[in-house]
Amino acid sequence: MKYYLALLSLVFFITCSAFAQEKVVRYKVSSGETINQIAEKFKVTPYDIYSLNPDARTGLVPNTVLLIPTSGKAVAVKKEVAATKTTAAGKETTHEVQPKETLFGIEKKYGVSDDALKAANPFLVTNGLQIGQILVIPGKGSTPKSAATATTAKSTAQEKYVYHDVVAKETKYSIAKQYKTTIEDLEKRNPDIVANLPVGYRLTIKGTAPKTETSTPVAATEKPVEAKKSNEASKKGTTYMDYQVKPKETLYSLSRTFQLTQDELTALNPSLSEGLKEGMVLKVPSGFVAPVPIIAQQQPQQTAEKTVEKPVESTGGSIKILEKVKSETVSADPEVVELTKKRGQNERKKVVLLLPFNLAKIQNDTTNIATKLKKDKFLNMTLDFYSGALMAIDSAKALKLPIDVAIYDSQETKNTSNITSLISQNKLQDANAVIGPFYQSNAEATANSLRLYNVPVISPLSKDSANPIDNLYQSIPTNDVVRNAVFDYMRAKNGNIVAVVDKKKESVISYIKQNQKGVVFAALSETGGLDVANLKSLLLPNRMNYVVMETGNTAMVKTTIKALLDAQKTCQVQLVILEPNSTLDTDEITFDNLVKLKLMYPSVTRESDEQPVLIFEKEYRLKNKVNPNTYATRGFDVTFDTMMRLVQGKTYQETTDSITTEQVDNKFQYYKKEDGGHANRGVYILYYDTDLTLKVAN
Repeated sequence: MKYYLALLSLVFFITCSAFAQEKVVRYKVSSGETINQIAEKFKVTPYDIYSLNPDARTGLVPNTVLLIPTSGKAVAVKKEVAATKTTAAGKETTHEVQPKETLFGIEKKYGVSDDALKAANPFLVTNGLQIGQILVIPGKGSTPKSAATATTAKSTAQEKYVYHDVVAKETKYSIAKQYKTTIEDLEKRNPDIVANLPVGYRLTIKGTAPKTETSTPVAATEKPVEAKKSNEASKKGTTYMDYQVKPKETLYSLSRTFQLTQDELTALNPSLSEGLKEGMVLKVPSGFVAPVPIIAQQQPQQTAEKTVEKPVESTGGSIKILEKVKSETVSADPEVVELTKKRGQNERKKVVLLLPFNLAKIQNDTTNIATKLKKDKFLNMTLDFYSGALMAIDSAKALKLPIDVAIYDSQETKNTSNITSLISQNKLQDANAVIGPFYQSNAEATANSLRLYNVPVISPLSKDSANPIDNLYQSIPTNDVVRNAVFDYMRAKNGNIVAVVDKKKESVISYIKQNQKGVVFAALSETGGLDVANLKSLLLPNRMNYVVMETGNTAMVKTTIKALLDAQKTCQVQLVILEPNSTLDTDEITFDNLVKLKLMYPSVTRESDEQPVLIFEKEYRLKNKVNPNTYATRGFDVTFDTMMRLVQGKTYQETTDSITTEQVDNKFQYYKKEDGGHANRGVYILYYDTDLTLKVAN
């Protein structure tokens, strides 16, 4: 045994000596530390640490020892990959791409133009820059044409790809036939389509697409001229530019901004695998144009000058549900199943949408319609909701749901509508579900009028607490339901809950004292400031401490954050807010500190990069030439959720009693209130993770 220990000591000594020569230090990992934190502490990159500690990629274990390079670059444990060499021609050199390098940086380093570099390396146009690629660097003064030799041209022809976005009703066979390839080759290049072919999926096609204008399919809503432009753009390939990450940006927000998935962003920028940081320079598609308001694309006069009734037809999609237990709480780990049309359910259903277009008012207004659209926020909201609802109707058509949809102008103001007139014309009594009106008072009046006919009325946008009406369904959780959700989560985690609330937040203090027993309040000084010593004394070393901070006072926010960061040295602490706090968005509050404290808050919507969500966003952009906003997504979610519930072989109410659904942004977890009527408690608990991404807490 002693020989074994002696040998181990000798190996350890030799290893330490070798690394000492290479300017490497040893560092013991503390509990809760991450690679990003350690890299920041030693002013190196996570890549530098991983290169010397490959096992660290699978996770950090407290008290293990890491080897840290003392310079900004990792020790050269391999051959020097960044070296360049001269080719036989004497003018060209080669360069192996390193982590964090960009096209702009390489072009600047060698003094070559973007066109010249891409002409010498055509695969950059289609595949982008990747770590480990060997680039041919053309000599200064050489033309793009001369940079490509016959051999390079031959290999380029083999490497060139064409992308194809799948649209509704396309099949593998039709796509393979169009591009003169085989289904087997399509599946080999795109393994994700072996099981099915999702609408909106971007396929990699072998070879060059046909020269005809039909070679690149476009959505049916595009005009011929736009389709032609789309083809021409695909032939030229995508160009890229450098983009510097701004404060408080996340991978999710960047993926929406540049219309890429997070995986596509990471493929273009491998350094993102180590986390997103403020100031990073990313490679992104060039020519991006910021979204314009959706109302600029709408034609309300064509929307509903007369009542619209039509069968439902759509872009395809699926919906996940969470089976709910019989009690009012949801299982911690519910079974996830796919909610689709039940076999044998061919009885046609009717859904009515009551939307406040107020067309009579618009027609009588002599103001220019474009000016009115610009100023009328309520009309903008209506048109956004309507555009999302139309996407849901399209989706139902693709799924061949037996549903008819009628859309009526509810002609609403806060206290009036034309619902009585519609009922007198027997427009609503035979509906299986009614979505709308928008104003709470009008939704309640509609539900009261249709109660005898047992028609469910879904209030789509109101956050008000509803009066007890049996057939009324409040689809947006109330403020108290949202607050209760985050406290329920903290208690489920056996957390120690401490509240830091300033004196001006009387309603919050009253809510916590009346509804959240056991929560302790941190003491305030006579001047209203936080008593830091008292706050720290309330934190427990052996439990997760959730500190609920409710204040708009910048000084109190900064004091609280500083105290919690200091407390993290001895105990687990997470910062929580109950509602959006504009003070946290100011320059005085460092976003990195909020990330370190894993800022958590409840929300009725989520941010997701799941495939069905990305497909919806892409289809919406194709149809409306703009990204969906909150109201557009809400219009889709409420409408599609309602239609899918009606084809389950049950009544709408029966599905709300047994099923919780998740759509693009919203969760629908209805429950029957004690005093009557139904409300939604579908709330997400979100937090900022250390990689700067916004995640749903489990």
